[in-house]
Amino acid sequence: MPHHPLPETLWFTRCPVPTATGIAADRHWLAEEFAPDGITVRSLQAPSSELPPGLRGTHYTHSLSALFREGGNVPALWARSRGEATRLIGLTWIEERQTILVAPGSGIRGAAALRGRRLAVPRHSIAIDFWRAMALRGFEGALASAGYGLEDAELIDVSADGHTGQWAAELAALTRGEVDAVYVKGALAVEAARRAGAEAAVELDELPDRAHRVNNGTPRPITVHQRLLDDHPDLVTRFLTVLLRAADWAAAAPDDVARILGAETGAGAEGVRGAYRPGTHRTLHPDLSEERLALLAQQETALRAHGFLPEPVDVHAWADPEPLRRAHQARTTTPHSPVGPTAGHGSPPSAVSTHTT
Repeated sequence: MPHHPLPETLWFTRCPVPTATGIAADRHWLAEEFAPDGITVRSLQAPSSELPPGLRGTHYTHSLSALFREGGNVPALWARSRGEATRLIGLTWIEERQTILVAPGSGIRGAAALRGRRLAVPRHSIAIDFWRAMALRGFEGALASAGYGLEDAELIDVSADGHTGQWAAELAALTRGEVDAVYVKGALAVEAARRAGAEAAVELDELPDRAHRVNNGTPRPITVHQRLLDDHPDLVTRFLTVLLRAADWAAAAPDDVARILGAETGAGAEGVRGAYRPGTHRTLHPDLSEERLALLAQQETALRAHGFLPEPVDVHAWADPEPLRRAHQARTTTPHSPVGPTAGHGSPPSAVSTHTT
């Protein structure tokens, strides 16, 4: 078997949402894990001045072979669909308050009331428009819960170019009366809705069928490049073992997790409280259960139907359960204390671009 030298740097990237990767970064556990090997661990969310030119874009393309990604499934599926040799090594399911907002006093309440309404569908000039995908899937899930489809409403394109802030273009269109409903999700959405005076018509998190809540972050994949997995499977196992340790720690530290989420999302305490249900700190463990794989396959089918994926992705063939199995085994044989040496001294993660998911 040929010898492959260890990489000088391992990269990680995550979205501005609850992730075990973000927790592990805050605790400095990733850097500590690989320092004895002479491997530096760096984040794609570092300031642009600290990154090689063009590297931040690999958050979406995953063309960087030494990269671990825990983020939205739209870019992850898109990268795989385009032929990038990535592997799916974990999935999480974390509710992030997906909401359909309407203008104050509109009287629109409930999923059935979206029938015949003008639904804002943003358009961004980016390689993979995950914002547009999220809106389409959010409306699709809400309408499906009432027995309808997107064809039962009017989809209104809203150009987001030139607007600053998440959902700014759609909420501005709502304020001007050009659309009747806007899809939003997460902590910053809670704050944006308050600023716009918008009201919730549908809380997707409250829909009883998980299939109606499938979207970019539900379920959320952890992916790695096949090259790193082939050349250094032990590094992949160790990375996942640190994530499991971080998820264990988070399950017993709700206040610390809330602080970390504030840094990750860029939202204030009100936004974090409004977006993430009590108990979110206990939901960061990845798995590759048949239920989550089936829900991701449902997302793949919908994204392909909407034109976001150039080629089909066989989700079950994409998944490799072996690294996570080995990580669970490693955690059992060499358990860490749930509170590491840097407990209480974690530094907030670097600011995350609002365009990262």
